[in-house]
Amino acid sequence: MVKILFVCLGNICRSPTAEGVFRHKAREAGIKDGFIGEIFIDSAGTAGFHMAAPPDKRAQLTTLKFGIDIGDLQARKISLQDFADFDYILAMDEDNLNILLNNCPKEHQHKLHLFMSFAKNCPGITEVPDPFYGKIDDFDKAYDFIDRAAQGFLEYIMEKHNLPTS
Repeated sequence: MVKILFVCLGNICRSPTAEGVFRHKAREAGIKDGFIGEIFIDSAGTAGFHMAAPPDKRAQLTTLKFGIDIGDLQARKISLQDFADFDYILAMDEDNLNILLNNCPKEHQHKLHLFMSFAKNCPGITEVPDPFYGKIDDFDKAYDFIDRAAQGFLEYIMEKHNLPTS
């Protein structure tokens, strides 16, 4: 099983959107998600500002436009155990990647990546911008970046891990 963790600051905008989008793409590809599947997908924040809160309503509205419901997700803060448990820990931006690097044991730092590094056709774009203080258009922009990175990452893990599809 391949375990994937998406990480942003508060775990209410970008990382739950990435969790939902990636889960949707994996299911469409025929990859089973969950404890008895080929992959396990989760998200967390580097800060515990919104513990147990659902995703931001604007993030939910944005994903729903694409048939993805993230309303049942709950914010949580990344734990030390996550560094050992997950195979890939994907940060939405450099600030959160640096926080992860500063807290991650050396033996697990190879698991940390910028999520946008897997995106195709996004030259020069290295981060998913935080839409929290913006307008709904900013959530659309973040969704577009997440969608591109999710597709690239899905292709990457399918090839690297030889995941079965239906």
